[in-house]
Amino acid sequence: MLIDMNLFALAVFLPLAGAVVAGLGGRLMGDGLAKLVTLGCMSVATLCGILTLWHGWTGGFVAQTMPVAEWVNAGGFQASWTLRFDTLSATMVAMVLSVSLLVHCYSLGYMNHESMPVYRFFAYLSLFTFAMLMLVSSNDLIQLFFGWEGVGLASYLLIGYWYDRSAATAAAIKAFVVNRVADLFFLVGIGLIYVLFQSVNYAAIFAQVPHVLGTTYHLFGTSFNMVELICLLLFIGAMGKSAQLFLHTWLPDAMEGPTPVSALIHAATMVTAGVFLMARMSPLLEFAPGTRSFIIFIGATTCFFAATVGMVQPDIKRTIAYSTCSQLGYMFAAVGVGAYQASVFHLTTHAFFKALLFLCAGSVIHAMHDEQNMFRMGGLWKKLPLTYACMWVGSLALAGVFPFAGYWSKDAILNTLWAADSAMSHYAWCLGTLTAFITAFYSWRLLFLVFHGAPANAQARDSAHESPLSMSAPLVLLSIGAVVAGCALAPFYVGAKHLAFWNGAIFNAPGNTIMERFEHIPALMGLLPSVAGIVGIVVAYVFYVASPALPAKMAQAFGPIYRFLLNKWYFDELYAAIFVKPYTAIARMLWKEGEEGAVESLPRDLVRFTSQSAAQAVRLQTGSIAIYAFTMLAGLVVLLTVALCG
Repeated sequence: MLIDMNLFALAVFLPLAGAVVAGLGGRLMGDGLAKLVTLGCMSVATLCGILTLWHGWTGGFVAQTMPVAEWVNAGGFQASWTLRFDTLSATMVAMVLSVSLLVHCYSLGYMNHESMPVYRFFAYLSLFTFAMLMLVSSNDLIQLFFGWEGVGLASYLLIGYWYDRSAATAAAIKAFVVNRVADLFFLVGIGLIYVLFQSVNYAAIFAQVPHVLGTTYHLFGTSFNMVELICLLLFIGAMGKSAQLFLHTWLPDAMEGPTPVSALIHAATMVTAGVFLMARMSPLLEFAPGTRSFIIFIGATTCFFAATVGMVQPDIKRTIAYSTCSQLGYMFAAVGVGAYQASVFHLTTHAFFKALLFLCAGSVIHAMHDEQNMFRMGGLWKKLPLTYACMWVGSLALAGVFPFAGYWSKDAILNTLWAADSAMSHYAWCLGTLTAFITAFYSWRLLFLVFHGAPANAQARDSAHESPLSMSAPLVLLSIGAVVAGCALAPFYVGAKHLAFWNGAIFNAPGNTIMERFEHIPALMGLLPSVAGIVGIVVAYVFYVASPALPAKMAQAFGPIYRFLLNKWYFDELYAAIFVKPYTAIARMLWKEGEEGAVESLPRDLVRFTSQSAAQAVRLQTGSIAIYAFTMLAGLVVLLTVALCG
């Protein structure tokens, strides 16, 4: 298996080589070199990743590690740079590289007319990919945290790529700050892991879990179960990266970046990091039932919340962005019931159809000269037939229609929620099934508004044309994945072969039989989500094709509810009132009163005092020798008097 580990290392580090060469050489030799180098490195890396996955798949996955270099050696703490190869890391590496390669190809056409230096964009894309690869191939939590912060940095650079646009820079800062809030909890969780296990290495942590289950942590006179507390802190960290409720506000604003960036963030990097963390830490999470119940609640509520917001958004990219937030909610709900395999399965299928939807949206935006408002489109299906067909494929997969990829993974999650047979899991199943209806509704709302009906701008519609081959080819390849990935991967991820396939990379406690029970739920319960999706498509047809005046009437009749959803449940306004405005007021006070009023005024006052003192001292210099002699004599008399008296 040495050759597999070498291929695995090449797959991980080649994107970094591409990023470095593109960043340093692109400035000297132009954008063409950056495109060639990054695309070449990504192609070879993807081939290595797929070959590694294939060898592991056919030969049986055996967990291995490959030391790369010494990293941290401080006192008794040591952390080496080591790559971990098992089923979870191999599948994630292959998925991330495949989607990233297609995004790189797509960017050749999409960024072709960009006035800003494109070499920087391609360097950032490859850096983004490398950071995610470091995260999923890590062998300890310190290396994982390096990749975790790396994807945060790269997302900041890419969201704010158009730094001359205030909205883009504000969105980049918002994403960075919100994730820093969550990362603080994650970092504390890593610290507590080291306190409890005296190690941050996965193997060492997981081996000791049975021996520390009763350990408590005392704080402010209260005792906490250490495993529960650590898992809660890790999950809050995951909430930030994966945009779960309360820490989701950065995700829709991230649409200010170029569309290929949106596709990469939402499909293969950044937001999937939180789900991966939960799957990787499954041996710990299995023994934290209280935290898992909280995860179910947050995941299910996020799933429903994001879907309700998505069905009224006018922006094509934001609609798809809220769809990502909603689908991530499904994944976390599955984590909560211990169905980590189903969660990673949906993460994988979602990567294909979500990247497809974003790149289709980019093709539409490209054809409509950067227009993103769906109500200013319409009638485009004849002008963009390939994009239209691919959008259908992506929407069918997202809605969970048989036999497309989303059907297999989303229904597996909903079935596990019902099979878990608890009050919280049934709550999640009900919201998940309702969300299946809403998801289908807003997916076809997007389709009908963009591609059907009378064009809102006939001139823009007439000038629209299909994207070039560099953009169209990735759409076709992703469409194939959105069709076949579900049925092809289901037997291995969640089916009869899942135990041999995962081979311990994902852990289920002995009492957790959810992966055996979820296939035996009542047929009606398993059928309802698909029925809900079909009903959602029919309702969207009625609203936006059969009776196009109906949505406006409904919005007017239910004005408060419509405005509540359109304003995203007023989370941004609430956070502005609670956090942003008070912080701004305090900062302004410290600036005006503290910095300008005290710190900056101190040197001015000192200068003024020195100047005035010097002016008074100058008056003593009269130039009269007699006065100087008298002053010296008077001083001498005083000194002699003091000496004699003493």
